[in-house]
Amino acid sequence: MIRLMAAVLITMTAVPATAQEIDWHANGRDAFGTRYSPADVITRSNVTGLELAWTYRTGEAEPDFATRRPASFQATPLVYEGVMYIGTPLGRVIALDAATGRERWVFDPQIRRDIGYGDFANRGVSLYVDEHAALGARCRHTIFIANAQSELVAIDARDGNRCPDFGENGTIDLTVGLRIPPFELQAYSMTSPPVVVNNLVVTGSSVADNSRPTLPSGEVRAFDARTGELRWSWDPVPQDPRDPAYGDWRGELAHGTGGANAWSVLAADAERDLVFVPTGSAAPDYYGALRLGDNRYANTITALRGSTGEVVWSFQTVHHDLWDYDNASPPALVTLVRDGVDVPAVLQATKTGMLFVLHRETGEPMFPVEERTVPASRIPGEEASPTQPFTSGIEPLSPHTLSLDDVWGKSDEDRAWCRANIEPLRNEGIFTPPDTRGTLVIPSNVGGAHWGGLAWDAERRIAVIPVNRIAAEVQLIARDSIDLTAARAESERLDLGYEYNEMRGTPYVMRRRILLSPSGLPCSPPPFGTLVAVSLDTGEHLWNVPLGSSEGLVPEGTPVPLEWGSINLGGPIATAGGVIFLAAALDRALKAYDIETGRELWRGSLPESGRATPMTYRLASGEQFVAIAVGGGGPFGTGDHVVVFGLAPSGTAR
Repeated sequence: MIRLMAAVLITMTAVPATAQEIDWHANGRDAFGTRYSPADVITRSNVTGLELAWTYRTGEAEPDFATRRPASFQATPLVYEGVMYIGTPLGRVIALDAATGRERWVFDPQIRRDIGYGDFANRGVSLYVDEHAALGARCRHTIFIANAQSELVAIDARDGNRCPDFGENGTIDLTVGLRIPPFELQAYSMTSPPVVVNNLVVTGSSVADNSRPTLPSGEVRAFDARTGELRWSWDPVPQDPRDPAYGDWRGELAHGTGGANAWSVLAADAERDLVFVPTGSAAPDYYGALRLGDNRYANTITALRGSTGEVVWSFQTVHHDLWDYDNASPPALVTLVRDGVDVPAVLQATKTGMLFVLHRETGEPMFPVEERTVPASRIPGEEASPTQPFTSGIEPLSPHTLSLDDVWGKSDEDRAWCRANIEPLRNEGIFTPPDTRGTLVIPSNVGGAHWGGLAWDAERRIAVIPVNRIAAEVQLIARDSIDLTAARAESERLDLGYEYNEMRGTPYVMRRRILLSPSGLPCSPPPFGTLVAVSLDTGEHLWNVPLGSSEGLVPEGTPVPLEWGSINLGGPIATAGGVIFLAAALDRALKAYDIETGRELWRGSLPESGRATPMTYRLASGEQFVAIAVGGGGPFGTGDHVVVFGLAPSGTAR
């Protein structure tokens, strides 16, 4: 049952009778993906006056919405012309009054719930305004949602009804037309909202990693935003021998493999007719003997011509990925200043804990990047890349090594367990290839920087990035030497924490786990997660502070110092008021930080952890609000809340 829990309109002092609205009309506020708002009512001096304004529950945490696999509420709401639009894991779209939380309409595509979707989450919706349509025309304002059932749905923003002229009665089946169609429904889905640019709606996809080499193919496709007609499709596994990247794929399944998909949020520059695509690993993640070569276009930030889908440039952040180092973070399009001249740039944070800064028009690095020698593989037939790209002009955002001397534990028992489990592993720093004896992977497959991405302060030219500082173990096990059913049962019975993936069609089964001690805390030293600020004038780290608390990993009542930080998933936003807002950690709080110092200024209580990216908006009344979706699943808690904060009556506006 959908129900409104509270609707409290906060009245502020010294607010003009009317003010210009400041919307949040795309996932990253706009197609540039900077997550920066010019709203400045909330400042560093008055942010402590934030109080709960209203809360809305989608109802999807209730038994009436039970699913085969737990869903995760990770959406970033949009606000446009006083209305908030929310996408849910079940593909529902809900429109609320942005001032009060009053429900306006609900759209429900009624997707199947008896399917274990691979990554059962939805990170939000997209908005399209058809400037050529008459005022008041049906679907002049369209909400797009790409759901777990692999449907792209167009909805009239006025009333929540489907746009009948788009696709088939408002819907496109995104499994149709793929080079490799999904072998089962849960193998292919959508988690991120599409990007809308120049009357096109452009989608990536999410695929079920590590099950086999022939995963669904990862084509990026552009559809006419009015009709749904396919305009172009780009396959990151090149199929044309004339493509300059074609020769970077060798081996038995060189051009027949799947994956390399873009499951993160895309960015677009309408003026330059460019779409920026962050791609992941080709399939499967941890075994590349069937796809030798650098696998160019996989693990890249690739700029496509928006009108045609042609590659303009492509920069690879990981060669021949063997570590699940997808480009999970959304790219951000920013403007830097060089010798007094504005220069268009792209920022790409990576799971490897690096921040690449590229010229937006050419893809050339704007801070030095060098190829460094990395360890070789010992797996028969495998050819790990001998070098990998490192950002020498910007120090890593998270550690690249974990020596035995650095192994940490909350107690002597924890430390001894960690040492005993890490010592046998192959451990030569970042990019140590997977091995049959087991390999220590740092940063872990979670990252480093992760799908939470970064926020950009346009005034100060500072990028702020949440990162994890934890290690994982990955091992390749000969297929004929393991009983998978028994191994999974043993891992569960002994609480070993292993995830097993079959990698059908290869000689190996893969298992991996985050290295957590018996107390539940990481084997890497704290802080386990931090928030890092980087000056894009100099490349210098301005500050690096612990992020959140790891209280969710240990038994209730166990003291966990704040300086230990937390494993985190979810993104930050920046505002003209000099405030960074972020939840992401395991603690149940939305936090505000000073952009210039990293000092925590305020905490707002949440009913569960916020494994999502917040947003902010200013209404015509002059009030500024901050909103976040709560209930990210697993240790982040089960929930279906949208929580909105505003300044208390004593707050001041300027």
